[in-house]
Amino acid sequence: MMHWNSTGEFFAMGGYGFYVWVSYGLTALCLAGELWMLHSRRRRIERAGDEA
Repeated sequence: MMHWNSTGEFFAMGGYGFYVWVSYGLTALCLAGELWMLHSRRRRIERAGDEA
């Protein structure tokens, strides 16, 4: 179990904070992009069904 003395130490992650937080950010960005693409694909399919 890890213990940090301050918030700054937590975000620094023992010197690896930059890589850790960038990885989390890119993962969140990819997940958000995937959700956006699924939503737009569903709207496009629903619109195509309404025209038929």
